[in-house]
Amino acid sequence: MDTPEYKLLAQRTAVAPPMEAKNLPLISESSASPEVAALYAQFRVRFGAPQVPGILQCFATHPPLLEYMMAMSESLLFSDGALTRRQKEMIATFVSASNHCEYCSDSHGFFFLVHGGSIEELAALLVCTLDAGTLTNAERGLLDFVAEVNRGGEAVNPATVEGLRNHGWTDLQIAEAIHLTALFATFNRVVNAFGLPSRQLLADTNLLSGQTSSNSKTGPLLVGNPSGRPSNIRSPDSGDVK
Repeated sequence: MDTPEYKLLAQRTAVAPPMEAKNLPLISESSASPEVAALYAQFRVRFGAPQVPGILQCFATHPPLLEYMMAMSESLLFSDGALTRRQKEMIATFVSASNHCEYCSDSHGFFFLVHGGSIEELAALLVCTLDAGTLTNAERGLLDFVAEVNRGGEAVNPATVEGLRNHGWTDLQIAEAIHLTALFATFNRVVNAFGLPSRQLLADTNLLSGQTSSNSKTGPLLVGNPSGRPSNIRSPDSGDVK
């Protein structure tokens, strides 16, 4: 699996201390049962991660849930699907910021930059201000829909979906946006209830040192295709989606 964000994290010179949550204890790598330790090792190998993320240590209180969440995250989030990685991280960052989840908005804001998002776009996502930054009309329309789903989804109706189609989004892309929004609503609540602090990735001035382009609108040059969109994935026809 190609995860440039974890490759970059593995290059950090400072070794991060073990993650601690303020409300409930995590299942740390040192305290993990053999079953959980095997899943942690699987994660390290699959993602090339230097450390097991704190959110997985929340789920590890119930090993079958940890295994399920790892598999779902790998297939739904950490891969291109109907939506690209950049688009998925855009949704993840926006939902997490909306739910006041500092851990997830920091992590996925960083991932968004790695996969081609710009600083201006990230700033708009983090403050949930969709009329600012450089997001396209189609992206703003999708995020308006995501916000409605995050609020519970009961206000979504056929006209809502038709509006997204008019922006060029396919039914598969709309469905994937729903799945991602619901997934991160769960992630955010688990993280916040455990009391998991932000990893401060976006505050690490060395993390993206030398990686950003001279044009701030294109974001860090960490992925071969800065748009994050493989040629075989359909994007909205409006032409204004990155």
